[in-house]
Amino acid sequence: MAKTKPKIFAVIGEDARQVAAGEYLRRKGYVVLEAEDVYQADYVLMPMPLSADRAGFARLLRAAKPGALAFGGKVSEEARAAAQAAHIGLEDYLEREELAQLNAVPTAEGCIALILQNRTKTIWRSPMLVLGYGRCGQALVRRLMALDAKVTVAVRDAGQRAQAVAQGCNAVSLDELNQVLPTMEVVVNTIPATVLEEEQLAMLSAASLVIDLASLPGGVDLDAANRLGVRAIRALSLPARCAPITAGEFVAQAVIAMLNERGEGV
Repeated sequence: MAKTKPKIFAVIGEDARQVAAGEYLRRKGYVVLEAEDVYQADYVLMPMPLSADRAGFARLLRAAKPGALAFGGKVSEEARAAAQAAHIGLEDYLEREELAQLNAVPTAEGCIALILQNRTKTIWRSPMLVLGYGRCGQALVRRLMALDAKVTVAVRDAGQRAQAVAQGCNAVSLDELNQVLPTMEVVVNTIPATVLEEEQLAMLSAASLVIDLASLPGGVDLDAANRLGVRAIRALSLPARCAPITAGEFVAQAVIAMLNERGEGV
């Protein structure tokens, strides 16, 4: 019986998350090469966010062999167009629901680390407000509740408010935000739209801490926070910053699942 030809990945990028993704792929039976060997690869694992100029993207596309399939995260329209012009397939692994769910875990843990690093009080018994109750909001709330924080969730959707209440939190509508802000020591935003403007930030105490987890452009007016003397942190890409090995393994798992669905797994 003829031996099956090994499937070859070229992993682009040297940060810890990409390295971990490559190691995971290798453990699962794939041959993993570096960027200079992209011409040999069946698949190319790109970093995130993936724009047309990221990591010499156009150069890599020209070097890749025809018919190769690339994977990237937060793929821009320009990157998609460049891949199409080079006749290279391009898939966005961040569109996978399982990856989004798993990434919420290191995001929540990283947020808690920021809270502890930037305060001189315990999380225990501290009043904290979480804006939004999607994947990241839910993951964060569960962990804050486990640490006995006094958690309030603010979200527009009535069903999500009921879900938060069922989990033991307080819950308010975004229209009621101004009523609860003055009592909060920590505010974490997960909503990818402007929620905390100057009017809302002015209601916080001088000792309060604001952390914005939302993707750019974020949900907190950082310029207004600076003018008001409110400590506000934009915390992007926490999985890669706080748990790069775990985050890289999550990416590799999502990519392997995508290959299996195409019938191309090892």
